[in-house]
Amino acid sequence: MVSHSPVSSPRQLQSSSKMKFIILFAFLAVALAAPQRRPQSTLTAPRRPQASPQAQRPGIKTPEGEPIAIISSNSEMNADGSYSFDFESADGTRVQESGNQKKVGPKPEDIGTVSRGSYSYTSPDGVVLSINWTADENGFQAAGDHLPTPPPMPEHVVKMLADLRARGLL
Repeated sequence: MVSHSPVSSPRQLQSSSKMKFIILFAFLAVALAAPQRRPQSTLTAPRRPQASPQAQRPGIKTPEGEPIAIISSNSEMNADGSYSFDFESADGTRVQESGNQKKVGPKPEDIGTVSRGSYSYTSPDGVVLSINWTADENGFQAAGDHLPTPPPMPEHVVKMLADLRARGLL
């Protein structure tokens, strides 16, 4: 009768040690990757120094550090993935956004969100600035009278793009 010894071979011990090390390393990696929680007292925003009365912007009535009231807020989420929301705050800031799902590729699961919206706020010098934007398969595009515009394309680049379009390459 052949009996098997409970003692493992050196090769099995080395393999077992490697496996234990890999498992320990994986647990360590997960522990380090976990979000760190801070005590509640450290979550408050740091206080900024109070500006002198001469340096304060005109029209700002809210004392430093107090939240600005939201005077209107609407939100809608639909079953088809479309949504819209808007809000206005007491300092005149206005935000609105809407979006819907759009097929962006050949497969049924190739779906993305197309969003558009606008926001406006009052600059430190009292001018209301407005931005209209779109985010779709072409990226994020913002427009506003105060935003800088790029210089016109050089003539040779315009010609090259027209040639590429004519050849069906663009």
